[in-house]
Amino acid sequence: MDIAQIILDRLANVSPINSLELAQSLDVDHQVVVGGVKSLQQIDGLVKAKPIVQTKLALTDEGEYVLKHGSHEFVVYSAIPDEGIPMPELMKISKYAKLGVSKALASKWISVTKNDSNVQIVNKFNKPTGDDVQSCLEKLKDCSISERSDLKKRKLIVEKKVTVYSVERGPDFTTNRVKEETDLTSEMIATGSWQSLNFKKYNFKALGVPPEGGHLHPLLRVRSEFRRILMDMGFSEMPTNNYVESSFWNFDSLFQPQQHPARDAHDTFFLSDPATTDLLAHYSKDYVERVKRIHEKGGCGSKGYSYDWKLSEAAKNLLRTHTTAVSARMLYKLAQQKEFTPQRYFSIDRVFRNETLDATHLAEFHQVEGVFADYGLCLGHLKAVIRAFFSHLGLHQLRFKPTYNPYTEPSMEIFSFHPGLKKWVEIGNSGIFRPEMLRPMGLPEGVRVIAWGLSLERPTMIRYGYKNIRDLMGPKIDLRMVYDSPLCRLDKF
Repeated sequence: MDIAQIILDRLANVSPINSLELAQSLDVDHQVVVGGVKSLQQIDGLVKAKPIVQTKLALTDEGEYVLKHGSHEFVVYSAIPDEGIPMPELMKISKYAKLGVSKALASKWISVTKNDSNVQIVNKFNKPTGDDVQSCLEKLKDCSISERSDLKKRKLIVEKKVTVYSVERGPDFTTNRVKEETDLTSEMIATGSWQSLNFKKYNFKALGVPPEGGHLHPLLRVRSEFRRILMDMGFSEMPTNNYVESSFWNFDSLFQPQQHPARDAHDTFFLSDPATTDLLAHYSKDYVERVKRIHEKGGCGSKGYSYDWKLSEAAKNLLRTHTTAVSARMLYKLAQQKEFTPQRYFSIDRVFRNETLDATHLAEFHQVEGVFADYGLCLGHLKAVIRAFFSHLGLHQLRFKPTYNPYTEPSMEIFSFHPGLKKWVEIGNSGIFRPEMLRPMGLPEGVRVIAWGLSLERPTMIRYGYKNIRDLMGPKIDLRMVYDSPLCRLDKF
């Protein structure tokens, strides 16, 4: 069916014509006629089309159901035998049975009694003259205003605004359309045939095909929000462009003993090539010796771990298990300044742990790290900073649980309530760096450093309602999710 030609033939006899009325007379979708009108508008002077916004009554999904099967109350009445029917059985006849019983009772079509077993029995009471609701839907235009109002209240019909077009003949109107070429080919140029052809004009107002790129993964969206919040709080970003670290910076500089379980291959990914780093060639020998001494003999009121610290163990390369290794580098760099100045650092990047995968754990994930170095800091400052940070995210349900970390004392785990899982989920760790870590670096007495490491994935799961972390990150995620997920604006207070 050539809709455009049909429009021209109709205009040859009657002008103007209504696009909606034409669609109804042809029994086609209105958008098909609109497409034909727009194609004719591409030819200058052929037709004129004026858009008109009209209000149209349309059936809802429930209204379509009633039109096909009958009103809920009439269906209920028709299902009741002369001897009556138990209410539980009546409820099975339709998904709208409960609503139908309510309407039928209001219309006094049925009555409800109880038998000796205390079961409700539904009986016919007054016979209806017909199904007025279904009849009204069949002839919607002929319904009275009060009947339409009742149908709206029952959500069987809705008002929809429809743009229709009043189409009339243009100054160069003709029923014979000349095909317009859309492409200029090399053959047309070679033969010269392009000179006698009509070419379709460019529509510079057309939007074109939407670009496939430009969609951000939910993790990147939340990450950008985290960065902005931390910068607003006065933190500066640390460089995190090295996934591979030496065991020295990842563990030893943090006063974590070489026999600690976290340094086992079951928890850490070690590199096979290059397997080690020449520490003494890249870092201060004095600092390495101070770290060795604090491990073996202690200091700053500590007895140390009383074992033989091995340089070969510290030189092993690995995929960093936390971005605290980056914080250690930055604090060491800060300690080398002639005069100490308070600093606030943060980083957001990937870390790697050899963990068992489940709904809340991955072997590769993102860590948000915050470090605050100044004189006289205490646990109260740490809790205040963490609460201030999470209040910007709209997460106020926080709990702190005492824990043990080799490099912080005191230490706290951070939990947030997950509405989807309906339980408290660990989202981070925190504490005050031990002097056994800070003094070998050369930081002055009295300087304290509070720090915390927060998961990026778990707050994102809470904000987006994910129950399984593997639906958010990993090789099996649905890429359509990246396109469809809404922009998550984190609540600020």
